[in-house]
Amino acid sequence: MLNKVSDSIYYLSNQDDKERPALGLVSGEEASLIIDCGNTPQHAKDFLAEIGRLDVPPVKYAVITHAHWDHFMGMNEFDATTVVNSRTDELMQKWQSLSYNDSSLQKCVDKKEMSPQCMEILQKEMPNRDSFKLNSPDVIFGNTVTIDLGNKKCVLEKIRSTHTDDSTIVYIPDDKVVFLGDCAYGKTTNGLFHIKQSLLEPMVQDIQKYDAEWFVLGHESICDSEEMDLYWKELTAASQAVESASLEEAEENFKAKNNRGPNENELFFIQAFVNDRIIQSQ
Repeated sequence: MLNKVSDSIYYLSNQDDKERPALGLVSGEEASLIIDCGNTPQHAKDFLAEIGRLDVPPVKYAVITHAHWDHFMGMNEFDATTVVNSRTDELMQKWQSLSYNDSSLQKCVDKKEMSPQCMEILQKEMPNRDSFKLNSPDVIFGNTVTIDLGNKKCVLEKIRSTHTDDSTIVYIPDDKVVFLGDCAYGKTTNGLFHIKQSLLEPMVQDIQKYDAEWFVLGHESICDSEEMDLYWKELTAASQAVESASLEEAEENFKAKNNRGPNENELFFIQAFVNDRIIQSQ
């Protein structure tokens, strides 16, 4: 079931147990646009079935927020113009050259080019894998592009991000809604979750320049501006406390700067920033 944000904007909720991110739908008077294409053809079909229950114009555009498999492996199911930034296009090319039979998927897992969970989900939800080839994007932009759906504009921008170097956000000015994809998250390297401090402030600046009241994240429920501001505040406070690869030192710095101990979220973020320092020193 689609969640309604406004008369012209909906999203399909994420499903963590199936590695399914949230997928967005924006409709104008002449066309509709989706944000991310799902992690498998089946995910895409489920999304299309939900869209079919609405009285909206046909889906003409599909925007991919970044080149992680769970956001684009369903793209072949959409009869739409696929739009990506130039870096996302580069990163997706390896997926376009892959074979998806069992032996090829296992080789990707063995080389750590794909997670075992990714392989299992593709095996379950991708029919005709022996002949499957991922389509190429149709429109490739540099830093920003605006798409007019007919009295409804969507602004796409490649922003700086703590998650990937190819993150695209989608802002709908009329509704003050922004789809963030996964850009506000950290990343995992060699099993260690971490957040890069130097990218935090630039990312927040890139997002906050838009006048948004609602934020749809790839693996969360929708957030209002108050909730998003709290998220940035906790992230920033955690980052400012980390000056070395020592968790104990960071916690003491936090207490000195804020006259209190970190809450559960802040402690999680502190560990992630410390982890990044550890990775950089390796």
